[in-house]
Amino acid sequence: MTKEETAIKATYFSIIGNTSLAIIKGLAGFFGNSYALIADAIESTTDIFSSFLVLFGIKYSNKPADENHPYGHGRAEPLITFLVVGFLITSATIIAYESIQNIRTSHDLPKSWTLIVLGLIIIWKEYSFQTIMKKSILTNSSSLKADAWHHRSDAITSIAAFIGISIALFFGKGYESADDWAALFASFFILYNSYLIFRPALGEIMDEHLYDDLVENIREISVKVDGIIGTEKCFIRKSGMKYHVDLHAIVDAKITVKEGHDLAHKLKDRLRSEILELGHVLIHIEPNE
Repeated sequence: MTKEETAIKATYFSIIGNTSLAIIKGLAGFFGNSYALIADAIESTTDIFSSFLVLFGIKYSNKPADENHPYGHGRAEPLITFLVVGFLITSATIIAYESIQNIRTSHDLPKSWTLIVLGLIIIWKEYSFQTIMKKSILTNSSSLKADAWHHRSDAITSIAAFIGISIALFFGKGYESADDWAALFASFFILYNSYLIFRPALGEIMDEHLYDDLVENIREISVKVDGIIGTEKCFIRKSGMKYHVDLHAIVDAKITVKEGHDLAHKLKDRLRSEILELGHVLIHIEPNE
């Protein structure tokens, strides 16, 4: 299975899971008198749309290079990540607003059975986070990583709801709004996670250097190629699921231009065969003088 197929399969997993949970949470929150669960349902609903965006971004970013996009379409992925962050911020704002409204309004205590629903949701969302995060690491997908953090945010809001409902049920009358306070707390946590998702995607757009381990790997492989004495500059930029490399390789100053040209191609082929996530590799030949 290719990295693209793995990422797409993981996104469908998110879409199906979020759709099911949005329905379950909404019904449980309505019949169980819990706004924290309804807030959870709102977040899961926005997660459905964001997962569709991630699916589109993964498919588009993996389109092959063309005349207008010689480096491919990989930059679409962090742009999609920005949109996903927008969905997170929107859902956090709605949850915070509605929580404040509910705190100011008297209402009945949540039903005790909502805790069972929340417990099952927490377990499922943490499992979903671990599953999608592993796929995001495997595929080098920033938007899939954002999707994974959606699951973790959902798990945290469910934990907050669980605590809030437990407090309301334990202390009884006068603590009906405890789960609303829990939903308000969860909204701030979602905003914090939004920043954590946004920051690396911004770094990708701005060609920020974040790949020291990959640089070291490239240097180690390079000197194993016959004729390559060493390396100088090595610049890496991420685009979608691929890494584009600009590498200065040191060779014997006395070899011919043709020999240097052949060495550059030999080094490029070696790097791309050993590091499969590399995209474009540009080799600049430097004399050892």
